[in-house]
Amino acid sequence: MAQPNPYLLACDNPSALLELLRTNPSIASSQDESGYSLLHAAASYGHADLLRALVKDYNVDVNLLDEDGETCLFVTESPQIARCLVEELGVDYKRMNFEGFKAHEKMESEEEFPQVSAYLREVIGEPRTSSTDSPVGPLNAPPPIPDNMKVNIGTMSEQEANAGEAEVDPEFKRRIDELAAREDFHSEATQAQLRELVMDAISGSSIETADRESRRRTE
Repeated sequence: MAQPNPYLLACDNPSALLELLRTNPSIASSQDESGYSLLHAAASYGHADLLRALVKDYNVDVNLLDEDGETCLFVTESPQIARCLVEELGVDYKRMNFEGFKAHEKMESEEEFPQVSAYLREVIGEPRTSSTDSPVGPLNAPPPIPDNMKVNIGTMSEQEANAGEAEVDPEFKRRIDELAAREDFHSEATQAQLRELVMDAISGSSIETADRESRRRTE
């Protein structure tokens, strides 16, 4: 009977892998042709108990490297697993891969696993970058109200609310949403376009009329 693939077990069935290790402990430190190890698989798929068993029971080097010079910390996707590797198992969190990146630096360069990166920066003592902070920022903030508009917050009846919804031109809404999603949303030109659209919507103009007026203003 063929032996099951230990790397697949490390990903999907860690309990079965632990059973296999009891009968064949020599595979604990095995690596495939790219240097990918059971440690890398266990870290990537979040199996803390398997990591502990490999390092503590089967004496696998927690700093085992793959072909890119990366420990299993480089493929860790959750801060809980990163904490286990750093605080319990003693992984070298300052180690650089063959490209000269530490684990958190590689994650940030690839825009992956920001919580792990933030934890590693905290451990190392480096300040957080904007990518590891809360995602709330200028690009995610709600659009500002144009200077020449005023919003009154109050209550209205359900009938009034439904009536207002029925009068909204979906094409106006689509245009405004497109403007709000642009990277240059806060530029003077884009804000001017937004004000024109909003004022046309308030005046009751259709989107076709608004387009004609916009073309007239630029001709």
